Amino acid sequence: MKSPLPLSTLVLAFLVVGCAGSRPPATPTASDPATESPSAAPDTTTEASGTSLPAPSRAPRDWYHLDRVPRSGPGLNTRAAYQEVLQDRPPQDTVRVAVIDSGLDIDHEDLSSETWTNADEIPGNGVDDDGNGYIDDVHGWNFIGGPDGENVNQDTYELTRIYVDLQERFDGVDSAAVAPDARDPYQRYQKIRRTFREKRREARNRLAQVGKAQKAVQASVDVLKTHLDTDSLTPSAVRSVTSPRQDVRRAQQTLQYFYDQDLSPTDLNDYKDQLERQVEYNYNPEFNPRSVVGDDYADKTGRQYGNADVEGPDPGHGTHVAGIIGAARENAIGVDGVARGVRLMSVRAVPNGDERDKDVANAIRYAADNGADVINMSFGKAYSPHKNVVDAAVQYADSMGVLMVHAAGNDGANVDSTDNFPSPYYANGNRAQRWIEVGASSWKGGEKLAAPFSNYGAERVDVFAPGQSIYSTVPDDAYERNDGTSMAAPMVSGLAALIMAHYPSLSATDVRAIILDTATPHRDQRVARPGDSESVPFGTLSDTGAIVNARAALQRAADRAAAQ
Repeated sequence: MKSPLPLSTLVLAFLVVGCAGSRPPATPTASDPATESPSAAPDTTTEASGTSLPAPSRAPRDWYHLDRVPRSGPGLNTRAAYQEVLQDRPPQDTVRVAVIDSGLDIDHEDLSSETWTNADEIPGNGVDDDGNGYIDDVHGWNFIGGPDGENVNQDTYELTRIYVDLQERFDGVDSAAVAPDARDPYQRYQKIRRTFREKRREARNRLAQVGKAQKAVQASVDVLKTHLDTDSLTPSAVRSVTSPRQDVRRAQQTLQYFYDQDLSPTDLNDYKDQLERQVEYNYNPEFNPRSVVGDDYADKTGRQYGNADVEGPDPGHGTHVAGIIGAARENAIGVDGVARGVRLMSVRAVPNGDERDKDVANAIRYAADNGADVINMSFGKAYSPHKNVVDAAVQYADSMGVLMVHAAGNDGANVDSTDNFPSPYYANGNRAQRWIEVGASSWKGGEKLAAPFSNYGAERVDVFAPGQSIYSTVPDDAYERNDGTSMAAPMVSGLAALIMAHYPSLSATDVRAIILDTATPHRDQRVARPGDSESVPFGTLSDTGAIVNARAALQRAADRAAAQ
């Protein structure tokens, strides 16, 4: 599932206008890069002079390329890597990075020159020229499209699909009539049914509640526009309001509550859209779009299906991820990606809903078979009924020396004890060797170093990387900020590709070790733990207790390559 816009903690706490009690953690969202989002009460840090200075109220647009945001948290340090390690040194190889995602706008002004092209395929001739089983796969492949060009956009959650399958077998069956060998799946059905119904009811309730929040926000906007005699509001204007009138103060408090979370009132519309999709599609047991694809879905070994439309109907998420990895650098357009010397391969397998195990497995295999050096996977889900199929594909890519980078997820949960798929851990207890699991860090630093939405795990998350307020490409030659571990994973994929492009003698195993070994440690720093804000050492949130550092990694790679 793509990074959602889970504003639930915010909206549910904000059903009464002017609520300013507890501040729930900010959650992944897209925000308008042209809109300032200052904090009402910015954090302060102390510089070497001992003077206490206010931290910036908004992340600089390119903060993740910096060593540190001034008076705030660490970035990826990409700028220093280029200036101090790679200066005047062109890439020695071209690296293919597969982006398994919702699709990719391959015509984007900042991505088109970096898009992978299958030189062995003649575009649009309806022939499988290279004999790989996929007709006209010029820039990648779409595993959730049909032969007639139609595409899956919305899909159900895996929980819904499991519920439907078990319901067909056990609905209306008396527990006393269940055969001994069916008792375990029957008990699972009871648990799944309870969980499904609870989740669906929660989505319906939140959809009703978000309307109340929308009305409260709009009322506040109207009050402040009248008070300021303006047709439009900015966060800075709202922050500066002073008035003895209670309705004005309450309206200011209401809007400031959103801005404190790096959100704007328009994000409520996105959240409402998300909830409507959940009710209409994701938690709808009557909805099944798979016929669009036209494959034999029961046959999990089937591989030749889909179409060549690598953009799909909603490529926003995949385009944002791809831009982080490899948007053209120093072209005076948009943004600079982390890596140069890359070619971005679009493999579409992620709908608005949960990706299916069969498609994930085939996407991994397709990427590996077509020469991907790195596979970025900014998606995940809580259930994987055909995990063995995905495991086999992961083992296959691992055996071919492909580095797989996966986003840890955005539930503020401990993935050491909460299921999150796909996973590098196989059913037999073994683990993929060329896999990096990535949590998201924040530009704010200090106690807010861990992004408040990020999943974590001392064993199952390897490292953190910048994942909050990330400015990157979106369709139609546009750009915007997004939050999520979906943004942190491509930071690592881009760095891995950059190392491989400049030091091609290094293996994927070498690159993985270099990235993790050179990450900047913050193990003893006290931070608010994602999900519940309890103060914990940052080192308890991942195996390394560190944040990826591009400059240190490139320097280590240079030293390692020179010693070979």
